[in-house]
Amino acid sequence: MTRLPTFLLAIAAIAAPARAQFATPFGAANATSTTATLISEAQTIAPGKPFTLALQLKHPAGWHSYYLNSGGVENSPAIEWKLPAGFSAGPIQWPVPTAKDGFFGKSFVYAGSPALLVDITAPATLQAGETVTLSAKATWQICAESCINEGQEFTLSLPVAASAVADPAQAAFFSQARSRIPTANPAWTLRAYPAAGNFVLRLSPPAGTTVAQAQALDFIPNERFLKSLSDGGKVSRDGSDWIVTLQRNAVDFNNQAIPVGKTLSGILLGGKPGAPDAYAMRIPEVKIGPPPAVPLSLLQLLPILGGMLLGGLILNLMPCVFPVIGLKIMGFVQQAGDERGKIMGHGLLFALGVLVSFGVLSGILFAGRAAADIGWGYQLQFPGVVLGLMLLMFVLALNLFGLFEIGTAATSVGGKLQSQQGLAGSFCSGVLATIVATPCSAPFLGAAIGAAIGLPAVQFFAAFAAMAIGLALPYLILSAFPHLLRLLPRPGPWMVSFKQAMSFLLFATAGYLLWVYGGQIGLEYMLGPVFGLCLIAMAGWIYGRWFLPHLSRATRRTALTLALAFAAGGLLLAMPPKAGLKWEPWSPTRVDQLLEQGRPVYIDFTAQWCLTCQLNKKLAYSPAVIALMKAKNIAALKADKTNPSPEIEAKLQELGRTAIPVNVLLVPGKAAIVAPELLSAAYLTDLFTKEVPAAGTAEK
Repeated sequence: MTRLPTFLLAIAAIAAPARAQFATPFGAANATSTTATLISEAQTIAPGKPFTLALQLKHPAGWHSYYLNSGGVENSPAIEWKLPAGFSAGPIQWPVPTAKDGFFGKSFVYAGSPALLVDITAPATLQAGETVTLSAKATWQICAESCINEGQEFTLSLPVAASAVADPAQAAFFSQARSRIPTANPAWTLRAYPAAGNFVLRLSPPAGTTVAQAQALDFIPNERFLKSLSDGGKVSRDGSDWIVTLQRNAVDFNNQAIPVGKTLSGILLGGKPGAPDAYAMRIPEVKIGPPPAVPLSLLQLLPILGGMLLGGLILNLMPCVFPVIGLKIMGFVQQAGDERGKIMGHGLLFALGVLVSFGVLSGILFAGRAAADIGWGYQLQFPGVVLGLMLLMFVLALNLFGLFEIGTAATSVGGKLQSQQGLAGSFCSGVLATIVATPCSAPFLGAAIGAAIGLPAVQFFAAFAAMAIGLALPYLILSAFPHLLRLLPRPGPWMVSFKQAMSFLLFATAGYLLWVYGGQIGLEYMLGPVFGLCLIAMAGWIYGRWFLPHLSRATRRTALTLALAFAAGGLLLAMPPKAGLKWEPWSPTRVDQLLEQGRPVYIDFTAQWCLTCQLNKKLAYSPAVIALMKAKNIAALKADKTNPSPEIEAKLQELGRTAIPVNVLLVPGKAAIVAPELLSAAYLTDLFTKEVPAAGTAEK
């Protein structure tokens, strides 16, 4: 029983537009018609100067028209201009509408006599003494208990003079019309972002702004995927900022999904209508960006800080860092003698150098994050970002595993660090140690960035400070207790094994990102990224095996060229696919339906495990082939044999084939054409050009 009222409401909503189709004919008039007038603000216009026209709609009592966003399925006013050469018309300038409760939420309407202003710009080539004629066709919809589609055509002649002259009889009318149009305030800073399925508009007024209380606000959106503030939204204050939360309008009255746009705009209202402090501000298009970084609670932050601290400690076990520890501490002892206070002073300054250099590094990362306006997790919606992270983790894992080395000269820096003298030298040594550790620390820094990039500023820098402390901690402990040096294990092969073991963590991360990437581009395109990773691994192997200092220049040059070629090929294979064919699932019934409609049908009998099938998809369906198929109205059907299908097997036997790939072209009135196993773009272009008639001319 609960469904009946909803059903009746839906019928009512559908019936209103339906009745409009049989109501007042275009341009006719009756007792419920709107009186429409096209009014010019100018008596004469001037070459190259703009002037304003107004479409005034005087609605009958009890009827209303609609704002740019009607809030439902109703039609907003529209104007189609027919202007002389060189003239241009701007957009409609919408007055502030009234929010009205409807069956499916708020509607935004104009009752009475709304005036829609449009700026027209005349060309500079006009000559004084001419008369120009402007034509327009306006359409709108008015509703009460039912809806009526209305429209009218207008012709307006205006003389041209050396300078424009306003019509004094229309001055009050245009002044009042402009007072009802909201204006933007460029002094305000605006941000928009999604939040928990809704959308937030954050408004930052300039200093010293006095406005009505936030509780009196309303926001009328221009986009259909947003509800107004008065329709379930809320507003709060964060310091001087206003946080306007708008609910998402997910589906229309017909339960069809409303797509989310990339921008947000509308009208912000404050105060009570008619009150001295009332205002209306136009919110221009604001790009919907990622949500701002949300501070973590202490319990949430502690695991990240602990992980970063542990990551910094692990850096000390890397082959390009571990040998330096003992050398540096012995350098402190030699400079300070037996004075433990001085030894500790050297250790503290060394640690300060590490902290400062990590601060510079994290500052660069934070500035890059702010410039890109991204938050971690949000950018993982974009295949290009996921691909870049996946390749980074994969290459760094290859480096840790020993396929090639970054910064092979780093192990010789121990002597350079030890040669630094004095307290200032210890500080510089801390900076140098961080620089030396960078090649080895890149994989761990990559993971650290992943954990910390979405944090607010204070927590972001605290996370990197924890990593810096982890790197400096052994130096501090050994400076306080130099006798512990004898407990350190000797550098040896165990360090290489440890480094390789760490690589599997990054291989796992790369695998996870590959899984995410596959979900974004589709499983059918996954062969390219897998082969691409293999080519990139080959590039790393060539670089690590033959681009070595002791080899000849010719060998190194050849190795570098081949490594770059393999890496470029791998990157091209792994790139997100361009917009391809839209395949329908194959079935005999669907084929018969399409052929009865006179449409040619192209069938791809394929499977995920068929490598030749995947090669055909990569090479044969070029943008030109896809465009040709669209032009010829060819339906593309995919018969997927990844899993056993008796129906597909039967069809293949009917075609005289047992193995795939099999590609078949069916044209109404012609015999089936079976393509060769290996396809090319040239072959398909020739096939479709010769065998498929132009769209709409298929043989019956």
